[in-house]
Amino acid sequence: MRFIDTNLFLRYFTRDDEKRAQDVLELLKRVERNEEKVITSPLVIFELVFTLESYYKVPRKEIKKLLQPILDLRGLRLDFKDLLESALELYSEQGISFTDAFNACFMQKRKIKEIYSFDEDFDKIEGIKRVIP
Repeated sequence: MRFIDTNLFLRYFTRDDEKRAQDVLELLKRVERNEEKVITSPLVIFELVFTLESYYKVPRKEIKKLLQPILDLRGLRLDFKDLLESALELYSEQGISFTDAFNACFMQKRKIKEIYSFDEDFDKIEGIKRVIP
């Protein structure tokens, strides 16, 4: 098993280096066919979302569309995959940061209904009450 870093996904999505993009595509095909097992971390997904949004100016809905097939790869191990998928949905629909979306999904999975926060974005999320200390 090998770890996949953020920059491989970025080359694949942005195609700013076509040779590397094709090499990554071949790797992803092997992962999908279970010919190769790989792992990545939630931080790679966070960095990927942040970089696509802030540097490459990719719209949120497009980011979700790009990442979903990666998350679905059969040979990819990724902790919190279900939470990341839920967070991508919330992030693309509610216009909140990916971090806030992940934290909201984390809370919901654990049936936590209140959050101490000054961040008003949490007011947009049904089932979560923001509490100011």
